[in-house]
Amino acid sequence: MEFRDYYKVLGVERAATADQIKAAYRRLARKFHPDVSKEPNAEARFKEMQEAYEVLKDPEKRAAYDELGANWKAGEQFRPPPDWGSGFEFSGGAGRRGGARFRAGRAGRSGTGAAPDGASGEQDFSDFFSSLFGGGTPFGRGGGGAGRDHHARVGIDLEEAYRGTTRTLELRRPEVKPDGSVQLRTHTVRVTIPPGVTEGQLIRLAGQGAPAGGAGQAGDLYLEVHVQPHRLFQLEGRDVTLTFPVAPWEAALGASVTVPTLGGSVDMHIPAGTQSGQKLRLRGRGLPGAPAGDQYVQLKVVLPPANSPQAKALYEEMRSKLDFDPRGQPAR
Repeated sequence: MEFRDYYKVLGVERAATADQIKAAYRRLARKFHPDVSKEPNAEARFKEMQEAYEVLKDPEKRAAYDELGANWKAGEQFRPPPDWGSGFEFSGGAGRRGGARFRAGRAGRSGTGAAPDGASGEQDFSDFFSSLFGGGTPFGRGGGGAGRDHHARVGIDLEEAYRGTTRTLELRRPEVKPDGSVQLRTHTVRVTIPPGVTEGQLIRLAGQGAPAGGAGQAGDLYLEVHVQPHRLFQLEGRDVTLTFPVAPWEAALGASVTVPTLGGSVDMHIPAGTQSGQKLRLRGRGLPGAPAGDQYVQLKVVLPPANSPQAKALYEEMRSKLDFDPRGQPAR
């Protein structure tokens, strides 16, 4: 996808104040609004302006966008960094995805709020916008509430989700200065992540959200758990799936094999006549919980290479002596 220079779209400098950005948007909106504009590209230009304003009017989105740096040029090929959104802390509503919550004693929510002056939500925005601020990102939660609660994301390994862990996080919180510009203030939180935590679960740290004004009570900080992809296991809820290679004779004749699990290796019996793709279940070997998840072992029959005279002779013997047509077998 192509990089979009939102400052260039609105014709403002990167150091522009919030008032200058709003004034630029309103001026261009009067010129390019499809209902009144005579410009041939008015509708496309108006959508482009709305998208730019949706980002630059929001202190949190703008601060994150600025973190990409000023060296990108409009039209250059762009891909979000793999850790995009990590380490940022946001205000607004939590639990938009319906994730389970875990009260850890002291945590926030995300969200960005509806956009005034005609720019709101994701609308018909570009792939560039969606990749940075869409619903699948920490920035795409929509606003709500009084904004005192905050939200951030914490990434953990699957093994940490299984056994639990303690993390010290350095979070960047966007703050609006008196002149309307945005600065990122860094602060540190320590959180205990319980065993069996699942993807999207919210961990609440009470009183660690936005500071209270006057005599008000500080908001909470909600950490949304993101379980990193694993080299062996695929996670779904509390269940895990492992693709496990077996030799043809193990599948045909049955075998006892040693299988890795999150809790350590276990012995498993493969029944005779097992087919490639068949799943066997190890009950309770997924993430802990009430109830605990299971581990599914999906078998993958791997053929020995015919890379020697002996191996080729064995395959020739099988072809001549076995009455077997793989395309004539009934579906299983």
